[in-house]
Amino acid sequence: MTVETTRTESPRSKRRMILDAAIDNFGKVGFEHTKWATIADDVGIGQTALYHYFESKVHCLLTIMSTELERSFERTQAVTAEIDDPAEKIRVAVLAAFDVTPREALQARILMSHQDLLVGQRSSVREEDERQRARGLVRDIEHEWAELIRDGMFAGAFERRDELVLSRLLLGMVNSVWRWYRPDGAHTLEEIAQLTAGACVRLAR
Repeated sequence: MTVETTRTESPRSKRRMILDAAIDNFGKVGFEHTKWATIADDVGIGQTALYHYFESKVHCLLTIMSTELERSFERTQAVTAEIDDPAEKIRVAVLAAFDVTPREALQARILMSHQDLLVGQRSSVREEDERQRARGLVRDIEHEWAELIRDGMFAGAFERRDELVLSRLLLGMVNSVWRWYRPDGAHTLEEIAQLTAGACVRLAR
């Protein structure tokens, strides 16, 4: 009974543990400086066992990126679903982007630091599948924000412009924070979130 339970639960839990260890290492010392063996040590498994879950360090990185994009997309949908005011939808969506745990903040920084990986096709099938998944999620997020802006235009709250271009400008403003924000910096993430939300609403209008 115990053996069967372990066999059922271990792959899922180990995969999550590997991702968490990778996020911690990639986020703190960088992807290039993180050794695959270090992640294995942090999880408590042999290095060869990592390949049961991820065929390469890049495959693991792409999975972290697509997971972060999926989290962002689902969170935006959830927080804006019951709001009618267009400007408030934008404000709440921006604030939700910064309402993260320390590990999620690292994950967002990793995503922003390695966007170039999403451009070129990968030779590995599993890496390419994950890259395509991430690219699809990027499009989903852009169109979700474009829809928020389009609703505001139809309601007369926002000036009529190209909503997809505007959504990319807003997302660019939000995402750029992860390139320079540090927990020990001069401003808290809450302060930055409020400033960014105000700027995004003004731009949308």
